[in-house]
Amino acid sequence: MQDIEPYYNWRHLYAAEEDRLSPFFGRTYSEFEYSMTLYNYYIHPQWDDFGSRTLYMKLLFVDYEQHYAIIELLGEWNDAIENDIMTLRYDVMDQLFSRGITKYIIVAENVLNFHSSDDSYYQEWREQLEDDHGWVVLIGLPEQSKHDFKKARLTNYIELLELPQWRTLKPEVIFQLIDSEMGRRLE
Repeated sequence: MQDIEPYYNWRHLYAAEEDRLSPFFGRTYSEFEYSMTLYNYYIHPQWDDFGSRTLYMKLLFVDYEQHYAIIELLGEWNDAIENDIMTLRYDVMDQLFSRGITKYIIVAENVLNFHSSDDSYYQEWREQLEDDHGWVVLIGLPEQSKHDFKKARLTNYIELLELPQWRTLKPEVIFQLIDSEMGRRLE
């Protein structure tokens, strides 16, 4: 677990801890002190704790002019016990929304498990974004988590897309590709 780092090749373009509008503004990170754990395994210190005991994140990129954010997740997305969607929504996404962010690209390759509860927070989030033609897209969700996500019918609120080459693209290219696809799907 400690070897799974958040994607870092865009650090010269954006750093959440240096962005005054970011929920993570002012955070400091250690490269050597491992203090956060997931399933009793230490995780890389560059991940951000946002209040969940089983899910961590990294705000990889935000473009306030184009109104989008790219976020990477690590861990177990557990709505059944931890209500992670509520914590993620209220403690991070609502802060970004108040800054004009209406389109969310969530890299979910490292979501090891997904456990659903009811869909009310997802429905509420979708309704919040609809007025601004916003959306939420998960990319790279592992098959077992994707199965559970679909079984809970959460694809009514969040789109699942595949973009395996996302690491080789610039953030604006990723956004353009996904925004174009979402425009086609929402028409």
